Amino acid sequence: MREAFGKKENEKQKIKDLIRKLHAGAKPDEVKEKFKQVLKGIGPADIAEIEEELIKEGLPREEIHRLCDVHIAIFKESLEREKTLASPGHPIHTLMEEHKIMLQFAEELKNTVEEIKGAKDFDSVSEKMKELSHIAEHFKESEKHYLREENVLFPYLEKHGITQPPAIMWSEHNEIRKEKKKVYELLDTHGSMNFQDFTKKLEGAATAIGDMFSSHFYKENNILFPTALKVISENEWREIRKQCDELGYCCFTPESAKGVVEPVAEPAPEPPPVEKGKILFETGELSTEELEAVLNILPVDITFVDKEDKVRYFSQSKERIFPRTKAVIGRKVQQCHPQKSLHVVEQILNDFKKNKRDAAEFWINLKGRPIYIRYFAVRDENKEYLGCLEVTQDITDIKEIKGEKRLL
Repeated sequence: MREAFGKKENEKQKIKDLIRKLHAGAKPDEVKEKFKQVLKGIGPADIAEIEEELIKEGLPREEIHRLCDVHIAIFKESLEREKTLASPGHPIHTLMEEHKIMLQFAEELKNTVEEIKGAKDFDSVSEKMKELSHIAEHFKESEKHYLREENVLFPYLEKHGITQPPAIMWSEHNEIRKEKKKVYELLDTHGSMNFQDFTKKLEGAATAIGDMFSSHFYKENNILFPTALKVISENEWREIRKQCDELGYCCFTPESAKGVVEPVAEPAPEPPPVEKGKILFETGELSTEELEAVLNILPVDITFVDKEDKVRYFSQSKERIFPRTKAVIGRKVQQCHPQKSLHVVEQILNDFKKNKRDAAEFWINLKGRPIYIRYFAVRDENKEYLGCLEVTQDITDIKEIKGEKRLL
């Protein structure tokens, strides 16, 4: 066993040396045969690990990314031998099925652009313009695909020490987004453009998207996904599936691809012990000090009234809109409002308790500033009423917002 391990480590070191030669300027053909000699015992997860180690050893991530396609071309035969597929219902299967469909959309885009190139003006290709809009809508829908990878799959890989390959894939997602945005902008502004300029720019974007999809999906299908299948446990995959369900799927995701994940016999891991002074939530943990600071820094005033209509908590933001003192804690909320508005308070609380409504909102003008007041019914996972949350916000500055602000 030790001898086999040592052999693999030796092969990995040889591959790292060959990759360094590539980055130093060696031509792929010069090192291809040497790669083939040492790739026999190396799988997708090993390749991901090699790139991870190279970056830790000082090779810039950007340089790994720049020559990633060169690595893929050399590794291709080995990768295709090792290709791993997951069954329907598994998140990896779903992602791979979406890859196939997205490649079809990219091909449709290129074909449609080719068909309209010989036309004279937009009027003569009105039906084709509709087809382009349809493809663009599906490109927008594909954002859910990337969000599931970036917000669910990548964090789980990082937990297992696979950090650099997801980072490289994320950077490629952003490059794909830039090219897709060019398509959206061309379709949105085509009415003010010369037809020939439009088709030329669209053709460039379509070619770029097709090339990016082909390269990117190959890397994910043959390196990232097999690596994920190797390091992530069955229980983690079930949790990944739940979180993917929460984020949602593309309109074109086949139902058969989503499937049903069958439970396995692997026991659920013991939850980690909660440190003293920490509060454990479903989505993380905070110390009581952190939680209070978070609530107080929110740009809103909040007050919580329990199911017995007693004031249990209020935040202490820097500039409260309506004054609150600790004397109100434990007091009936009805006693905190003037008689003229008491009937409204009672109606809101009664509706919340009877499940007739989940929220109520009002807005007033206070000393020339618009104030937005909202009440929310707080319920447990079984929809049982726990209390009411009042949220008050000065929206004067928000109403003044115009355009975009993307820089600090």
